[in-house]
Amino acid sequence: MHAPGPQVDDHMTVDVALSVLIGARVPHLLLQDEDGRCAGLVTRAQLAAHRGGSWYSDRTRLRDIPLDRGPFTSSVAALGEAEAAMRDRTLDVSPVIDEHGYALGILTLTS
Repeated sequence: MHAPGPQVDDHMTVDVALSVLIGARVPHLLLQDEDGRCAGLVTRAQLAAHRGGSWYSDRTRLRDIPLDRGPFTSSVAALGEAEAAMRDRTLDVSPVIDEHGYALGILTLTS
């Protein structure tokens, strides 16, 4: 498990989120809801693909685009179970959350 990295509000615009990703030099951002709980994970590729669509607007918010919104990996999950769930959902990364939904870190598959 790695540190969660940058976390942003899910009401942030796609353009601003892409700037944060580039500025922080990270492959993904964790999204937080209004209570600070993990609300999703978005990658640079997802943001770039969304910006290229005909439906794109500079006012589009992260909460309005399709992205991984869970279920996320529980902090009490066995590593094998977490890995199997990620492979079933074809995820390379998954937020690890505590029992209240707050992000503790990121679980990454290695091949």
